[in-house]
Amino acid sequence: MRKPLILCSALLVACGQHDTASYTEVAGAPKSAETLALEAGARLLQGQAPLNAVSAYLNGFHFYNGDMDGQMEAHHYVTRLNEDVMQALIYDGNGGDAKLMGVEYIISERLFRTLPAEEKTLWHSHDYEVKSGTLVAPGLPRVAERQLMEQVVSTYGKTWHTWHTDRDKTLPYGIPALMMGFTADGQLDPALQQARDARVDVDTDAIRRSRESIAQPEVDPLANAWEKGDVIQLQRVRGAGEHRQGGSSGAAEVHESGRLREQLRRSGEH
Repeated sequence: MRKPLILCSALLVACGQHDTASYTEVAGAPKSAETLALEAGARLLQGQAPLNAVSAYLNGFHFYNGDMDGQMEAHHYVTRLNEDVMQALIYDGNGGDAKLMGVEYIISERLFRTLPAEEKTLWHSHDYEVKSGTLVAPGLPRVAERQLMEQVVSTYGKTWHTWHTDRDKTLPYGIPALMMGFTADGQLDPALQQARDARVDVDTDAIRRSRESIAQPEVDPLANAWEKGDVIQLQRVRGAGEHRQGGSSGAAEVHESGRLREQLRRSGEH
């Protein structure tokens, strides 16, 4: 029982990292004295159970599905729902000024195998991120980080960004974008990695060497569908699309291979 207890304690400590300021200047007026007082009172009087359940901080990188040039650092604040499911809030920094970029759902290999084939194409694997050392848990002791990465290496993630902070600096313009994780050397912009390593005080190359003994899982061929040219993004449609209940007049739906698929040719939306 000792290893889980050590890991849980270390994860809580890791959430205290504050070395990356948000690079997004949000539109709007500064907080008033009244707003600051209301916030202080709410913190004292209202519960924050979902936020208090966050138990891990992971730092990695994402790119837009279909746009390898659209790369960004992503700060994940992870809550473990059970041994097979995690959920993460994703920010553009790890300080109090961080802007919420999106969410990621993370599931075990066991659950991923149960997904329909169409659903699997929305998900990306985490094996390369772990094995390459580009996914890190800043502040964790080496033993605890190793234990965490051994759990993450075989998982799969589905990530949606709602604020494209690399491009939209003042407000969350546009529609959500499906994001992917890197799967091979030469994909991630080395300048992004070097800047992260210097700021967070990690050595990706050294971490990579230390993780060579982590077992390489067999990746489901339907994951990382972008590698095969299957680019999936949202498209503006009329009506409720695939989420409608009952009839919906005026709905414009996009079908491919007998199913609804939202696709967007990148023409400046993201």
